Amino acid sequence: MTIRLAVLLSGGGRTLQNFLDLIAKGELDASVEVVVASNSTALGLQRARDAGIDAHIVRRRDFETNDAFSEAITGVLDKYEIDLVLGAGFTQLYKFPPRFEGRMLNVHPALLPGYGGQGMYGHHVHEAVIAAGEAESGCTVHLTTHEYDKGPIVVQKRVPVLPDDTPDTLAARVFEAECEAYPEAIRIMAKRLGK
Repeated sequence: MTIRLAVLLSGGGRTLQNFLDLIAKGELDASVEVVVASNSTALGLQRARDAGIDAHIVRRRDFETNDAFSEAITGVLDKYEIDLVLGAGFTQLYKFPPRFEGRMLNVHPALLPGYGGQGMYGHHVHEAVIAAGEAESGCTVHLTTHEYDKGPIVVQKRVPVLPDDTPDTLAARVFEAECEAYPEAIRIMAKRLGK
């Protein structure tokens, strides 16, 4: 049975595109029902529209509180039949309702619990990993909680940190790992949810 996905994003939508490509190739038994972006200029919105997927903008700055922002996202998601909510480069904290407990995943570009927390996203993470002299990094797909980068780990993939790495080269290697880890996590969750 096909698992129905909602994707939350803030930027380019490369993770969304990876899902769409795998679905098109028959390698991921899923359907993306809706995309919600926290940024009106997110390229991911166009990727969704190009694929015929409903795309909505819910900007944090349009709401006085995070609770009101979160309620607005939930209001959008409530219009769709959704099995799993996926954070895909979503840089805002979404305080999801109890019905999404255990049904929301996020991917982080490091091996949690290291290099997580508020403000640790994208290049900030890769810069910190390199500055610390780590020999390896990777990505973590985890169940989302109401705290940044907390929640049980579903899948981790490791990649080496090379001596001449820059944040850009490390980011590219980690993203390749994410393209494998996130679909794997979706398949695991589909089995858990009986899909």
